[in-house]
Amino acid sequence: MQGIADYDFIRPLGSGNHGHFFLARRPPRLPIDVEYVAVKVLHAESSEVAFRRATRELAAFAAVRSPYLVTPIDAGQQDGAFFYSMEYLPGGSLADPAEPVPPAGALRALAAAARAAAALHAAGIAHRDIKPGNVLLHPGGGRLSDLGLAQVFTEGVTVTGMGGLDAIEYVDPALLLGGAPGPATDVWSLGVLLHRVVSGAGVYGDLPGSDGLLALRRVLSAEPRISASLPAPVAGLVRECLGPAQARPDAATVADRIDALPATDGVRP
Repeated sequence: MQGIADYDFIRPLGSGNHGHFFLARRPPRLPIDVEYVAVKVLHAESSEVAFRRATRELAAFAAVRSPYLVTPIDAGQQDGAFFYSMEYLPGGSLADPAEPVPPAGALRALAAAARAAAALHAAGIAHRDIKPGNVLLHPGGGRLSDLGLAQVFTEGVTVTGMGGLDAIEYVDPALLLGGAPGPATDVWSLGVLLHRVVSGAGVYGDLPGSDGLLALRRVLSAEPRISASLPAPVAGLVRECLGPAQARPDAATVADRIDALPATDGVRP
């Protein structure tokens, strides 16, 4: 794909939940003082109803004022494809950093993502797609990106609409079984992400990378296991995030407790 609407793509930035990211030059019509933006083009065909629903969600996301959220810039539709642009952060993400992330930096970025989630929750919004690829890095720590829009385009979606294999382990099983997203489901994702950042392993072990049904079966049938290598404060926080929904800490509390953790040699980006 060479571009969409008046965005000229420079190169791909990777794939995310039901779409592809591209680095693009800022169209002259946008009154912002940057040279480049990131553009996501969703796979799902965008009906007029879905387009209006998605733009409402993005507008609500953009209205949340937080230094820990990536700023959405623009949205549109072309030939049935929905796209939106956001600020471009060249530092990469926890999944694919532009350069190695020190232990303290990984924890700082994760705390920032938790604060971003807290800001969204205060505005009545669930992110729905917290995972390493959506925690973007910058010198101040991190920013949470890419509001999950899969459910917007396919209402009532359960298992098949929650994203790719890279996302399944971060999704609260209650959502995979058709439950409603909310603050508690985002906190589950934060707990799984904290476990992976510190231990380098997932709470379900190594999920099969090429068999989606097998990976899904593992997540839905196995209890998450907390690595014995985790320091006690980290293990305790992860355990609380993965506990009963009504007993989970809120995202702001998760952020504060991550900030209080000492950076250890075991932390991995």
